[in-house]
Amino acid sequence: MSVAYDTAPKVGHRMTQLLDLYDRLSSATDDRTRARVIADAFAELEQRYPQLSDIATQASLKESELKLTKEIEQVRAEIKETELKLTKEIEQVRAEIKETELKLTKEIEQVRAEIKETELKLTKEIEQVRTTLERSRANILIWSFGFWFTQMVALAGILWRLTSAH
Repeated sequence: MSVAYDTAPKVGHRMTQLLDLYDRLSSATDDRTRARVIADAFAELEQRYPQLSDIATQASLKESELKLTKEIEQVRAEIKETELKLTKEIEQVRAEIKETELKLTKEIEQVRAEIKETELKLTKEIEQVRTTLERSRANILIWSFGFWFTQMVALAGILWRLTSAH
């Protein structure tokens, strides 16, 4: 209801203006006066609605549509070109990653081989140290046995002399 109420005075005012223009044209006595009434009506119209000169025509809309369509196609072509460039770059990065993976895999295998080799060397050295320790232990036992045996023989000799001297 408020829409009808708001627009009703505007429509009524326009009708009044049109009737006034009609009356002025009807009452004009010659073509020159009628032309002047029409010119004044256009001037009043331009003054009241300055944006009328900015109203788009069908031809200008078609031209704008064609320009925009052309720009859209150019943007699509640029997007496609950018997409291709990015796809190439992605493939290059993937190739670099693959190459780096292979290098790292080789290096890991080399490090594993070095660890294995170091482990074998250390195992051999540990075995050599164990062998040396066992020999040293055996030598110490032999020398200890010889020392204690000699000590016992000496004590037995001393005891025998002490017991036989009495």
